[in-house]
Amino acid sequence: MLDNLKTMQALAGLMKNKDKLREAGERIKARTETLRVTGEAGGGACRATVTGRLELVDLTLDPALLAGMSVDEKTRALATNLIRDAVNDANRRAQEQVKQMIAREADA
Repeated sequence: MLDNLKTMQALAGLMKNKDKLREAGERIKARTETLRVTGEAGGGACRATVTGRLELVDLTLDPALLAGMSVDEKTRALATNLIRDAVNDANRRAQEQVKQMIAREADA
């Protein structure tokens, strides 16, 4: 019985604050759409930039890496790994920044 009462109180509190929650959600959404985060791999030989929505918007490869890709299968495999690692790094960084944004909104 007490658990049901606590749940109902929590739900009432959420309903009371639904407008504030919606506004906070809209602010977070707007910030994530404009957020750009760059990750890298291979000491900067490959850089990937993603949005806060984890969409890849830019990928930069070092010219020396590009030149080697056309000649050597090993270099192509290395480039593939570097691209994957850079994108994953950028995604991890973006996720962390979005978590921090949400935490700041929750504290406000």
